[in-house]
Amino acid sequence: MYNMDKLYEAVTERGHVCVGLDTAVDYIPQAERRKAASGAEAVWAFNQTLIDAVIDIAACFKVQIACYEELGLAGLEAYAKTLKHIRRRGGMVIADIKRGDIADTALRYARAHFDGDFEADFVTLSPYMGMDSIEPWLAFAESRGKGAFVLMRTSNRGMRDFQYQELRTENPPEQIRRLYDAVGDKLEELAVRCRGKYGYGAFGAVIGADPKSDAGREEITAIREKRRSLFFLIPGYGAQGGAAEDAALLLREGNGGVVNASRSILKAWTAGMNALARPEAEADNAFAAEAARRAVLDMRGAIRMAAEKRHS
Repeated sequence: MYNMDKLYEAVTERGHVCVGLDTAVDYIPQAERRKAASGAEAVWAFNQTLIDAVIDIAACFKVQIACYEELGLAGLEAYAKTLKHIRRRGGMVIADIKRGDIADTALRYARAHFDGDFEADFVTLSPYMGMDSIEPWLAFAESRGKGAFVLMRTSNRGMRDFQYQELRTENPPEQIRRLYDAVGDKLEELAVRCRGKYGYGAFGAVIGADPKSDAGREEITAIREKRRSLFFLIPGYGAQGGAAEDAALLLREGNGGVVNASRSILKAWTAGMNALARPEAEADNAFAAEAARRAVLDMRGAIRMAAEKRHS
């Protein structure tokens, strides 16, 4: 069974929310930072409490490795502990590593992140060195069910610099398509090799949910319709400006994607400070986790309602 099948089932059972653990030290309550022996220990303690608070209502977790690498060896230890805790609690984890190298190097990256101390269920990959940078990872899908989300059409400010470059095709002649569409074609070819029981390939795509215009909504609606065998990791929700209605455009029959949010969940405790009448200096990890749970529930409900409305 592919991990993508398990993720599909997790969405059915627990909703569409992917909790992004892009945990910066300054997201953590001051009292907890003062108590911890180091920034890395503060991050790990915060993550553990938050994971335990939302494990039953989150489809998966996305852990951004850069937030841990910047803390050095202790940070990578916190990263490894975070991955292990999620998987030990029965959750699924996407290692947001965005690797994209070729041949033997890619194989070594795959071994590092699909086995050992940094083992994850999924990784994120960049395809722009070509499909020989993806192939070594695919072997782990075929042998162990592992999965990946490949950058296709993202939600960052510079997305149009390369992803929107126009390509001309010979058949039919003079037809123009985007570079991101060529990536989608290659991913669909992979889906034929590793297709799960729900119709999705073991490798999916990163598709941003921030259209900001009717034209943008039409574009992502067309992507969802065309890429029926690709499961989507959908960034851009919340702090990046994407709404539940935008995310719902990238779902298929209420499934087919997880919607990532990081800051709006990790920092929910700061947004709710006045309503809960607790001074910031007195906030702790339990308080932050309680706020995170409410944020996940609100997000899950909004996406579910938008998806039901779209497919009603």
